[in-house]
Amino acid sequence: MKITDTTPAGVDNSGSPAGPDPVVTKTAAPAPRKEPKGEGAALNVFSHGILILWAIMVIMPLLWAVMTSFKTDRAIFTSPWALPDKLHFENWSRAWTEAHMSDYFLNTLLVVGGSLLGTLLFGSMAAYVLARFEFPGNRFLYFLFIGGMSFPIILALVPLFYVMQNMALLNTLHGLILVYIAYSLPFTVFFLTAFFRTLPTSVAEAAFVDGASHTRTFFQVMLPMAKPGLISVGIFNFLGQWNQYLLPTVLNTEPERKVLSQGLVQLAVSQGYKGDWSGLFAGLVMAMLPVLAAYIIFQRQVVAGLTAGAVK
Repeated sequence: MKITDTTPAGVDNSGSPAGPDPVVTKTAAPAPRKEPKGEGAALNVFSHGILILWAIMVIMPLLWAVMTSFKTDRAIFTSPWALPDKLHFENWSRAWTEAHMSDYFLNTLLVVGGSLLGTLLFGSMAAYVLARFEFPGNRFLYFLFIGGMSFPIILALVPLFYVMQNMALLNTLHGLILVYIAYSLPFTVFFLTAFFRTLPTSVAEAAFVDGASHTRTFFQVMLPMAKPGLISVGIFNFLGQWNQYLLPTVLNTEPERKVLSQGLVQLAVSQGYKGDWSGLFAGLVMAMLPVLAAYIIFQRQVVAGLTAGAVK
């Protein structure tokens, strides 16, 4: 016998009405939000254009001075923007010997080297005490150093001259070193105090537990940890002391003890009578090269020192 399925439509085999087929709905993933490209691209182009313009304004005078130092006097005036026909190294030798740039360079190295070491030593010691120890007058001394940053040095030239004269330090290199140290201490203490506050205290406490004295803890533990800050403030002090002109002009008038800034001015004044412009540019580049070399060598440490105090 043949069996035929006679189940009515809409009813399943169990006899209950069959419902509609379930509908599966799929939710589409939201499209990623697109940032407006026009505004960001325009800002990027504008910022890069400003940086390129600033780089050209800074680098071009330096390159022109270096290029001019290898020219003859005639070529400087006839074709100031052209490249030199050949490198005239005699300009450099003449500036080094006849213009006494070697003596000025040596005096500057002695003064800046001694003052830089003294500034970093005394400034770091004062900053460490102000940052780590609480005592009556702590904030007063700190703000006293800050006040020294805002005091114009030109107002102290006359009394400073007579103080140096009474102490027999006038026209001496060691007297100029002491003046440079006093001039640079306010900024150094201000900079390093904020830096020492960011250093962890647990390291110093561990050194005290091991029996280290305050002096040993400072020189062997805290000072090496503050190396990025010392390099940064050392570069800034080096730039300021190397290019210092006002203080040596007032306090150092002996010709054999003049520094580079005084020597360059004297060389520039004498050009009205001798016309040795190529020697002048050679001396200018000589004075400029140590500053550029110091910044190029320590540029990473300078950036690290400036940003290290921002994060505790």
